[in-house]
Amino acid sequence: MTTVDVLTVDGTKKGSVELPADVFDVQANIALMHQVVVAQLAAARQGTHKVKTRGEVSGGGKKPYKQKGTGRARQGSTRAPQFAGGGVVHGPVPRDYSQRTPKKMKAAALRGALSDRARAGQVHVVEAFVSGEKPSTKAALATLTKLTEARRVLVVLGSTDELNWVSLRNLRNGRDSRVHLIEAGQLNTYDVLVADDVVFTKDALDEFLGVPAETTEEGGK
Repeated sequence: MTTVDVLTVDGTKKGSVELPADVFDVQANIALMHQVVVAQLAAARQGTHKVKTRGEVSGGGKKPYKQKGTGRARQGSTRAPQFAGGGVVHGPVPRDYSQRTPKKMKAAALRGALSDRARAGQVHVVEAFVSGEKPSTKAALATLTKLTEARRVLVVLGSTDELNWVSLRNLRNGRDSRVHLIEAGQLNTYDVLVADDVVFTKDALDEFLGVPAETTEEGGK
């Protein structure tokens, strides 16, 4: 079982938390993670691309020139694919790209991704990003900087953690756009793999695991 320090807003160690081995220390199945990520990216595609075939392009009803005697190849319409302004052959049409991925496969792939990050020491736990009840992007960024200097950081928050969410949401599109926010219930393999470090709040970790993680207070309390 992996143990991770729980840090406070000012970067000091408050205690430690044990990450369950059945989630954070399993064998990573590369092929499974690849399949799940491909399916997730495919499901995100809109599939609304469309081109017109020769039957859908306007015009072209008249034969461009007579059948015989010109020395040229016979043509029936200027909207045939070989003409400029004509239809497109075998072009894209609206379709659904989603792939069926069983829940157990998604869960196994996520465990493998989290285990890979945990073994590399890239999973962190923080008590909160800001103190008090007032959101502060500056304070949240300062706390995050004390936790990690990774280029891409995935921050996992609890579903009702509005204070930390409001404090961090501006970092997604600001000068520190390396931060990606996600709720614990929406955690997925792709976001874990594209991030260098994964940062949980203590409440988000408990929500993700479904039970409170075993915690040891600093000083053995």
